[in-house]
Amino acid sequence: MFQKWGANSNIGQSLANVLGIKLAYRDPLGATGEPVTRGESAFSMGTVDTYSYNEPEPTSIDWIREITPSGAQLGRYLLNLFPFLTWIGNYNLTWLWGDMVAGITVGAVVVPQGMAYANLAGLPVQYGLYSSFMGVLIYWFFATSKDITIGPVAVMSTLTGTIVAEVQDIYPDYPPHLVASALAVICGGIVLIMGLLRIGFIVDFIPLPAISAFMTGSALSICSGQVPTMLGETADFSTRGATYEVIINTLKYLPTSTLDAAMGVTACAMLYIIRSVCTYAARKQPARAKIWFFVSTLRTVFVILFYTMISAATNLHRKDNPAFTLLGPVPRGFQQAAVPTMDAKIIKAFVGELPAAVIVLLIEHIAISKSFGRVNNYTIDPSQEFVAIGVSNLLGPFLGGYPATGSFSRTAIKSKAGVRTPLAGVITAVVVLLAIYALPALFFYIPKASLAGVIIHAVGDLITPPNTVYQFWRVSPLDAIIFFIGVLVTVFTSIENGIYCTVCVSVAVLLFRVAKARGQFLGRVTIHSVVGDHLLDGDGKYGSFGTNKSPSDDEEHHHRTIFLPLNHTDGSNPDIEVEQPLPGIFIYRFAEGFNYPNANHYTDSLVANIFKNTRRTNPNTYKNRGDRPWNDAGPRRGKEGSDDDSHLPLLQAVILDFSSVNNVDVTSIQNLIDVRNQLDMYASPRTVQWHFAHINNRWTKRGLAAAGFGYPTPVASDGFHRWKPIFSVAEIEGSASAAAHAEIIANQREQSQQKTSDIESGFKSDSNATARETDGIETASEDSEVIREDKFNREITDSKAYQRRPKVALVQGMNRPFFHIDLTSALQSAVANSSDEIPHIE
Repeated sequence: MFQKWGANSNIGQSLANVLGIKLAYRDPLGATGEPVTRGESAFSMGTVDTYSYNEPEPTSIDWIREITPSGAQLGRYLLNLFPFLTWIGNYNLTWLWGDMVAGITVGAVVVPQGMAYANLAGLPVQYGLYSSFMGVLIYWFFATSKDITIGPVAVMSTLTGTIVAEVQDIYPDYPPHLVASALAVICGGIVLIMGLLRIGFIVDFIPLPAISAFMTGSALSICSGQVPTMLGETADFSTRGATYEVIINTLKYLPTSTLDAAMGVTACAMLYIIRSVCTYAARKQPARAKIWFFVSTLRTVFVILFYTMISAATNLHRKDNPAFTLLGPVPRGFQQAAVPTMDAKIIKAFVGELPAAVIVLLIEHIAISKSFGRVNNYTIDPSQEFVAIGVSNLLGPFLGGYPATGSFSRTAIKSKAGVRTPLAGVITAVVVLLAIYALPALFFYIPKASLAGVIIHAVGDLITPPNTVYQFWRVSPLDAIIFFIGVLVTVFTSIENGIYCTVCVSVAVLLFRVAKARGQFLGRVTIHSVVGDHLLDGDGKYGSFGTNKSPSDDEEHHHRTIFLPLNHTDGSNPDIEVEQPLPGIFIYRFAEGFNYPNANHYTDSLVANIFKNTRRTNPNTYKNRGDRPWNDAGPRRGKEGSDDDSHLPLLQAVILDFSSVNNVDVTSIQNLIDVRNQLDMYASPRTVQWHFAHINNRWTKRGLAAAGFGYPTPVASDGFHRWKPIFSVAEIEGSASAAAHAEIIANQREQSQQKTSDIESGFKSDSNATARETDGIETASEDSEVIREDKFNREITDSKAYQRRPKVALVQGMNRPFFHIDLTSALQSAVANSSDEIPHIE
């Protein structure tokens, strides 16, 4: 029965009357209409025991319950804030050994990299060590990835250096490290709030081509900025401008290079040579691949120590006038440990750069953690990773740290080193702590040019290789174009502009695709299931598939109806003729949801196609040309009596496939209402019936029902005619039903026949032994099949399920007869309720 929507109390009814709310708006028969019966359907012939089902409509209370977390969900939320609680109790010596090896290895790498990246941030090198220490020490409490290493990274350090430089242009006396610390606190707080609110899905709006473009453009920018330092150029020009300008100035002032070039170029070359040799050796000696991996991993430490020894031997007695530029004095311990200074004027100075800084913190970390999670067979929680990044950046400035996030190179090293748990970060923190207190005297002699070579070598891996770009082009040419746009914008402007550009272009492309989504008109195709050269019938038996068939073949062979696009846009074989469903009945499938961005595009295409392929029910609707609306000029003068469109069918029904629609909104529903009214005028005095298939969301059903869909449309002049509903039913006995048992037996028979068919179709051996075995298998298969058939027949005879009618129930409610479970039932209902003489669909 059609359920009425409204208040059950007198107060609610009175309030609705005062406000003019139509409580029965969704009842097409009116508040006092007759109940909907099963009409003339075969469903009413007494074959069903359980059939009275009206689908309940979701209420506002249901919506509140869905969005309100339960006590158990709140408990899981609190537990998920500290993921280490789920695995720390199982910690063992095997895990400890793996974590120690990985932690020490990463620690040996993070020390020189941290100092090098601090230079990119425009800070003394010790701040890179401070950031490295806090990142690896804190992360393991909140981590959902065992591989990620949080600390200074090249891109974030470069962006921090740009922000520090801009602030110092306004406030030149303000210490750079205080600007960097304030930036870390603000960014950390923003990211932490996002993590606590569990909106980690926001990073899914940034596609892979945009991330690749950002990383590639940033790597080119960083490399170009480090080349002058690696070459020891003495000319005074900014290395933080546009990449192309830095390259031009580098080439322009190349003659000013000093002896630093020897320390920088050779260090960079040595890093690449060691990696190439180790890769080649690991390929030639697979048994020693692990050893060669560790040798390759420690190449940065080796190169820094090697050039530091050369520098110390050369400049030991000439600290005041070194032969090449040295790193200089590095204070021992945490000299800058203090509460971060949060100056309002400083925050105001860099507030415009916060979006870019937050995006850099997030996308690099999440992209890396997801990638290594897939490689190592575990899943990360982006929201929880937000919490980890936020807490690390909130607490890091208390020891002097600046913004830090996940590092690609160190994460890769940690993963390959055999890390077992996030606790390896504590081992890395110990290594960094030892460096901070035990090695500052050694750091004094590190050549700056060699550190620049280390940076260039490290960020070189961030450049997207040509083969990957080619794959972008093969998969989606538009994504490849987005990649090149992002790289070019970064090279010719700045990293920040590159970030904004790639994100905005990607979102614009997404919105364009949604807004211009193309629906498809579907037609019917009858298909058969074929195994090899054999046609599979409904009983699992094989028959010949040829052109000479007896009249009973269609009854014996199993076939079914599917629906394909009429224009074959899905790539189906164009030689197959897709039939229009039936004259005047249109099946339309939405491609990518049905909401306000694409509602007009969908409905315009739907109406245009219907007008093109049907004719007006009453050709004399407009007796005079003056009565016609301006946008319906009709036939030309002298052609009024023409019957050019007389061969076209009348519009009967519209079937909408909602399989890709999860939610609807007011705009999309209003579009459907407008189209329904438009088509009813076109088909007047008849009405167009609207059928819906594959509605997967009960809130979508509620929205459609609120607009008057889901029921037969009454005729304005004659009221509501008798109609033929088509309902879908299912057995409610489940696996205990006789039909289910019969299906199991049929499946067993099909498997047996498949084995026999494989043997008969060429898998026999020529040897006598194999032939005897094959004969034995065939005989056994035939015997077992006979036994199973006899058993099956006895079970059918003895089964009580076959001695009574099966218990079935409606799959969907009787109160929404035009909401169908699939397209077949929707088409059956449309045919049964059409007003013209149309043959019944099988």
